Amino acid sequence: MAQDAISIVQTTFQDLWFQVIGFLPVLIGAIVVFIIGLIIAWALRVVVEKIVKALRVDDLMVRLRVTDLFKKAGLPLHVGSLLGWIVKWFIVVVFLIAAADILGWSQITAFLTDVVAYIPNALVAVVILLVGIVLGSFVFEIVEKAVKASKMGGERLLAGISKWAIFLFSFIAALQQLGIAYTLLQTITTGLVAMIAIAGGLAFGLGGQDHAKKFLGKLKSDISHN
Repeated sequence: MAQDAISIVQTTFQDLWFQVIGFLPVLIGAIVVFIIGLIIAWALRVVVEKIVKALRVDDLMVRLRVTDLFKKAGLPLHVGSLLGWIVKWFIVVVFLIAAADILGWSQITAFLTDVVAYIPNALVAVVILLVGIVLGSFVFEIVEKAVKASKMGGERLLAGISKWAIFLFSFIAALQQLGIAYTLLQTITTGLVAMIAIAGGLAFGLGGQDHAKKFLGKLKSDISHN
């Protein structure tokens, strides 16, 4: 009886040992693949950062005042570092999928594949937001200068409305790109529009009446002269 128990234990340990021995090459192969992925990811990050630096993209963001907008929001913007970080982690996740596939972890592979498939949507959403910020800042300056040149008054208010309208549109477009639920998106949009409307009404009620009087007076004067 005792001999049978010892034999069973020995057989169990032998089977376990053979499984470990058989799994080791697979594990080592997965680790090697992942390490290669880390090296490639690091190299590509450096390359992307150098390319962006050579193209002076950060200087362009400074001239367009996009960097200032991000600083005000507490988010220092370095385009090269951002793109390098995105590329690095994209490559890391891709090689992590390969390593998980080698190990036969199908559920993890499926999850990471979904993550990689979603990354392009996230990148497009970020680009939409950046374009919206740049365009909004550009339109702000144009509207402000145009209204100031017409001497109507209220140039900051009108320019601000134009800028934030573009920001809002970009935000909604980015959410749609991310596949946010339509009902939630509609609720957020309604809330943002209401918030801007209330803020605009308060701004006009508290400080915009003089501008309105000046505008109507100028309009009346132009009509009477014609």
